[in-house]
Amino acid sequence: MIAEETLVNQLQQTETQASAFGVLVETYKERLYWHIRRIVLNHDDADDVLQNTFIKVYKNISNFKGDSKLYSWIYRIATNEALSFLKSKSRMMGVGDGELQERLVENLKADVYFEGDEIQLKLQQAIAILPEKQKLVFNMKYFQELKYEEISEILETSVGGLKASYHLATKKIEAYLKEQKEYL
Repeated sequence: MIAEETLVNQLQQTETQASAFGVLVETYKERLYWHIRRIVLNHDDADDVLQNTFIKVYKNISNFKGDSKLYSWIYRIATNEALSFLKSKSRMMGVGDGELQERLVENLKADVYFEGDEIQLKLQQAIAILPEKQKLVFNMKYFQELKYEEISEILETSVGGLKASYHLATKKIEAYLKEQKEYL
């Protein structure tokens, strides 16, 4: 794998930008896809958001100053693109964010790309009820196994705040799953 500093340098040079961008896409596309997919929950939507993310990265790479890691900067763009996509989708459908999340989770059952079982579906339902920040922190920590320092860089927030958000998220998920178990 190419060193991040070298990659950034090549991305910012006109003569090497195209080939460097190919390397960037190959390096990050799968991780970014799953990061986005956990936010938007739908395969086709995740593909669209991923494409928009890479377009934005390509157009704005000259503005990257190296204050953070490249991947943190790209994850921040992907996160913002995914959240903007959801806000736009809820406006188009004329529903609130909570109702949109409920519909997205319901649609998972019919999604041919969703490979989870009933337990995974219940977990997604529990995650869907979390506030936005807790949902992001939980997904990044639990599914992507990112360190708090990495999440802090991506979300531009304190490690202490992230730890508190993750703790609250796990407690809410646990309570939701216990409640669901009682109704089964």
